[in-house]
Amino acid sequence: MNETSSPVIENLFGIPWLSVNLANVLMIVVTFTIVLVLSILGARNLQMKPTGAQNVMEWILDFVKGIINDTMDWKTGRRFLPLAITLFLFILVANLLGVMTTIIIDDKVWWTSPTADPVVTLTLSTMVILLSHYYAIKLRGTKHYIKGYFTPVWYLFPIKIVEEFANTLTLGLRLFGNMFAGGVLLMLLVGLAKMGPIGFIGGAIPFIAWQGFSVFIGAIQAFIFVMLSMVYISHKVSEDS
Repeated sequence: MNETSSPVIENLFGIPWLSVNLANVLMIVVTFTIVLVLSILGARNLQMKPTGAQNVMEWILDFVKGIINDTMDWKTGRRFLPLAITLFLFILVANLLGVMTTIIIDDKVWWTSPTADPVVTLTLSTMVILLSHYYAIKLRGTKHYIKGYFTPVWYLFPIKIVEEFANTLTLGLRLFGNMFAGGVLLMLLVGLAKMGPIGFIGGAIPFIAWQGFSVFIGAIQAFIFVMLSMVYISHKVSEDS
């Protein structure tokens, strides 16, 4: 069996530590293009009685609003609605792309879930944590932001610093781990299905069942990521934090 790998350009611009995964670039472009098209379809020709794409987008809007309302008061949380919807749609579409199919050309995996790469998921989690600090300073003030690291007792400061890094890692690696494991299992089932009639029976049927279950997992992981993102931001910006 040939080993597959990602199409990576090493030493980009002559920088030794800089490399680019072309598959990630491709899939991120595909993902945000799909999200953009879905958003345009859902927002054009708005009607009082929504149908079709508008109905789906309004359902997603209400669903994400519910996540925000569960983590903070709406007066504070409404400013984060565009961020939460964007995260939810991007991660949901990115998760599902790898469920539909995997494209391998010359032993290079070109089509897969971008969220099955830790670089992508950790970038998303880092963005969320940085935004939580930005809004903490913007909404609560620098004094309150710094004070939060020394309350209720000052010697908790080192622990709270470690906590910020831990939140970044857990938020990103949780999403990566689930999507990567699902992708590996799908690849194993595909390989099994190619091993004759018995392998086809033992691999194809579980493959179809796992694809259906992967859709559910992809949606759940998008929900969990957005929910935890709003929780982290809530801890920074809420009045009682």
